[in-house]
Amino acid sequence: MPKPQSIPHIANHYLQASIRGAERQGVSKDTLLHNAGIATEWLNKPEQLITEQQLTRLIKSVWRATRDEFLGLSTGPCKNGTFALMADYCLDSASLGAVFRKSARVYSIACNNVDIGLGESDSNKLVFFRLSLEDASQDTDHMLQEFLLLMWQRFTCWLVDQQIPFATTCFSYPAPKHVNEYRAMFPTELQFDKPVCGFTLHEKYLQLPITRSEAELETFLKEAPAYILHRPDNDDSLRNRIRALLANQSLNNMPSLGDIAELLHMTPRSIGRKLQEEGTSLRLIKNSLRREYAIKLMSTENLSIADISERVGFSETASFCRAFKRWTGKSPSQWTA
Repeated sequence: MPKPQSIPHIANHYLQASIRGAERQGVSKDTLLHNAGIATEWLNKPEQLITEQQLTRLIKSVWRATRDEFLGLSTGPCKNGTFALMADYCLDSASLGAVFRKSARVYSIACNNVDIGLGESDSNKLVFFRLSLEDASQDTDHMLQEFLLLMWQRFTCWLVDQQIPFATTCFSYPAPKHVNEYRAMFPTELQFDKPVCGFTLHEKYLQLPITRSEAELETFLKEAPAYILHRPDNDDSLRNRIRALLANQSLNNMPSLGDIAELLHMTPRSIGRKLQEEGTSLRLIKNSLRREYAIKLMSTENLSIADISERVGFSETASFCRAFKRWTGKSPSQWTA
């Protein structure tokens, strides 16, 4: 199991987000932070990043204090040990598809506030795993919803001992102010303002066999939630290779499929087929880069909407505004308000 990164790289936002539910139950924030080895004054230092170990200890502290794996952020609690019970139940599954179905069965019974289930394949051979809070009124920072999506994505990858290229991760709310953290957490196409939260993957990955042993699961659970919070060191998917290639290009004149095929020593047809298996396309990858750069400029630069539109490769500001609304659930003017 990979060791948690000791270099601070997680946004300070997650300190307050992690303890908010426990505070509502009357638990002292000083106690929670002290048990995690975190100085209380860090709550007032937004520039102070935290490590994976620190966030792991903090979440464990909240679990103990609230006796709730949902961190006090749901309208209905989830008893400590539910995840371990589900993991043990799923370990002897024949395939990843069975894990999705079994885990949905456990949480549907054990937790009252989770809408969970595996859908059927669509015309592109993608399947959608629905994992959404039915009532998110207590999850004001989206901490619990983010954690649930991370938990299923990271746990299923761990079970099959490989990085699964999830196609999209969907959220039932507009892009939050800390959306820049989402690219590191969810290396997929991000979609906001959807009816429910969840993620898609190609149906072929449902056939992957489970490779982990009981001893490995015991270690995984003992260290939890360390692995769930750990950001993968690398992603060797074709999608990521193309993203890295395009990231060094001007957004106003990005390479065509033919140009990329030549650079990667592949045929355009094989690139298209492989990207489809990963649940994406060259168009979606380009749009993803434009979206991320646009959000960065909107959040950090004092530029006009017209200037940002031009910088991210749109010839018309109106087209950019429509695209930004589709990407984030908010118009550019609403985002900067």
